[in-house]
Amino acid sequence: MKTWFITAASRGFGARIAEKALARGDAVVATARNPQSVVDRLGESDNLLAVALDVNDALQAEAAAAKAHDRCRIDVLVNNAGYGLVSAVEEATAEEVEALFRTNVFGLLAVTRAILPVMRAHRSGRILNVSSIGGYRAGAGFGVYSATKFAVEALSESLRVELAPLGIDVTASEPGYFRTDFLDATSLRMGRTTIPDYAATAGAIRHRATVVNQRQPGDPDRLAQVVLDLADAQETPVRLPLGSDTVAAIEAKHRSDAAIIAAWRHVSVSTDFPAP
Repeated sequence: MKTWFITAASRGFGARIAEKALARGDAVVATARNPQSVVDRLGESDNLLAVALDVNDALQAEAAAAKAHDRCRIDVLVNNAGYGLVSAVEEATAEEVEALFRTNVFGLLAVTRAILPVMRAHRSGRILNVSSIGGYRAGAGFGVYSATKFAVEALSESLRVELAPLGIDVTASEPGYFRTDFLDATSLRMGRTTIPDYAATAGAIRHRATVVNQRQPGDPDRLAQVVLDLADAQETPVRLPLGSDTVAAIEAKHRSDAAIIAAWRHVSVSTDFPAP
């Protein structure tokens, strides 16, 4: 039996992971800004503790972690809270950029800092940071969102190295397009400013987001099962691509980067001091 601490657990990936964990007899500390929304989605259970948590509030993160630790030891932390923003980089306002980083990056850090002291004390634990294909490859319309997920990838890589000697495992998951509410207005925000010059790039992505919503290829229930299996695995990867679209995008970026190195290697290595 494991105990999970899952942020944004009232819907999306968080709710599905919580459902499957509860179904197999695990205990779940499920957080949301409104804890009643967790109970409404998951139902009443002796193994469920619904806790109020806005990840933008570091003090509330510490209070939620303390409440969880009073009841049990956290074995698995799922940093799932986050949202998307579709906007050209120039179009995004300072307020929109700051708000996105506050939730997707600083919120993840606040929760992780609150949970880690007990994991370190027990020399065990697993952290799953929900990143995105946007954390590996950026594109038009998702520049600021991808910047937050690139940050999640970097933090996950460093945490994995720092925490491995302490018995704590870290993985960044990289979902592609899954049939959740991510493309709904509840999770994906459109930049308030539009510049006509970006109509063919970021503007086209705004339109595509509405077209593909609820037609995404990824099955969120299968992703949730993969997460449960990952929590039980003896060995885990530093990053786990999820979805055939993610795999294809990563393979395409590898080919593109290999071509850059082949074409520009002579320039890249020319900046070293001459060999003696």
